[in-house]
Amino acid sequence: MEAVKKIGAAARCADIDLREVPAEATEEERAAFFQVIATELSPEQVVRIVQPQQTYPRQDYVLAVHWHPEQVPMELVDKRLAALYPHSQGELVIPTQHNVLLHRGDYAGVEVDCYSRGFNRKVQLLLHFKDIKLERAEVLLCMLKHTFKYRSSQLFEYLSTLIEPAFEDRLQQAAAQTNTDEDIVGFVRLQARKLKELLLENEERVPDDAIKNKLVRNFFDALRHRYHDRIIDKAQVFLKAAKEIVKRHFSLDYFYRASEVIEEARSLGAGVVIPHPEQFWPILLADYDVDGIEVWNPQSQQYTEFLINVVNRRNRMGWHGKRPILIFMGDDCHLSEKLKAPAEQDPAKAVREVGLQPAWDDYAIRKSLIINGVNRKKVIEEYRSRLS
Repeated sequence: MEAVKKIGAAARCADIDLREVPAEATEEERAAFFQVIATELSPEQVVRIVQPQQTYPRQDYVLAVHWHPEQVPMELVDKRLAALYPHSQGELVIPTQHNVLLHRGDYAGVEVDCYSRGFNRKVQLLLHFKDIKLERAEVLLCMLKHTFKYRSSQLFEYLSTLIEPAFEDRLQQAAAQTNTDEDIVGFVRLQARKLKELLLENEERVPDDAIKNKLVRNFFDALRHRYHDRIIDKAQVFLKAAKEIVKRHFSLDYFYRASEVIEEARSLGAGVVIPHPEQFWPILLADYDVDGIEVWNPQSQQYTEFLINVVNRRNRMGWHGKRPILIFMGDDCHLSEKLKAPAEQDPAKAVREVGLQPAWDDYAIRKSLIINGVNRKKVIEEYRSRLS
C-alpha cells in the first residue's frame, strides 16, 4: 500500500510499505533536518510570537518564573507579553532555560537538572537571580555547562536505542506498551538512523541548543508533508514511549546533587523554587533550603489544593522561620511550540502561555489561597524582595 503522500492526494493511509521509504536521506529530509535545527526565525514565526491568538486583558499581575524561551529572542518575548497582558500592573518574569542561564532585564534564571541522593532520582530546581555578577558565578556556570552537555548526550542514547540491536529489548518494550506494529517500528528505525547520520555529518553546523530529545519529535513532524499524518502520529506515540524508557535508564551519576546546586546558587544570592512537585514529590521531604514550591503546573494539577495546605501548615508551624515557603505556579511554556505551524503543534503544549496559570482563578483553589492570604501580587512582591 502506498505510504508516500502525493501532492494533492486526498487519500489517507495508515499502513506503510518500507520498500517505498528511501534508505538514505533525501533532499527533502535534509531540508527538514536543517529546518528543525534552525535558530533564526522566519517572518511567519516572528508574527506567531508577537501576535498571540488569545490575550488576557483582565489579568492584572504576571508571575512567570518557570518558562523556556528556547530560540525566541527576548525582545520578541517582551512584545508577546505586552500583547498578552495589556493591562498588567506589575510583573516578575524570569526565564528558566534548561541548564542555561538566561537574562531578562535585571533578572536571570535557569532550570537545573540534578539528582536527590536521598531517593536516587533526577529532580529539577528553578534558580532565580537579580543582578548576578557573572565573574563570581564561574563555578555555577561550569556546573551548568557540564550538566547541559551531559543532558544533551541523552539524545544520542535515545537515537541508539532506536537504531542499535543492543537496545532491542527497550524497543520491544515500547512497541508492546503502544501496540505498535513492526512496519512502524521499522520506519522509525530507518528515519532515526538518517537523523543520527545527519547530526554527525553536520556536527559543526548544529547549534548546541538543538541537541535535545525533542529534535527527534520535531524531525518526524517535519516529514508530514511526505508521509501520511496517521503514520507520523503512530510513530510519535511509539517514540514517546521509547524516550521515557531511555530516561529511566539514563545514569544519574554525572548529575550534581540537588544540595550542591542549592549551596552554590545560594552563595550567589539566588532564589530557589521546586518545580513539578507531583513528579518529584519525595523532594518535599528532603527539607532543602528553598524559597518556594510550585503547587500547580500543566503537567502537575492533581494535588494543588493539598500542596497549598501543606505549605501553609508548615509555615504556620514556623518550620521556615522568617522566610516562609512561597506558593508558585508554573506555566512551563516552551516558546518553540509557538513557532510551529498550528497543524504541527502539540495541542497540550501549544495552549501553555508565559505567565498564564489558570489555577490562580480556579474557584476551589482560590478559596484555599484567599484563606491563607496568597495571591500573585503578594508573591511577586515577596520574591522580588528576597532576590534583591
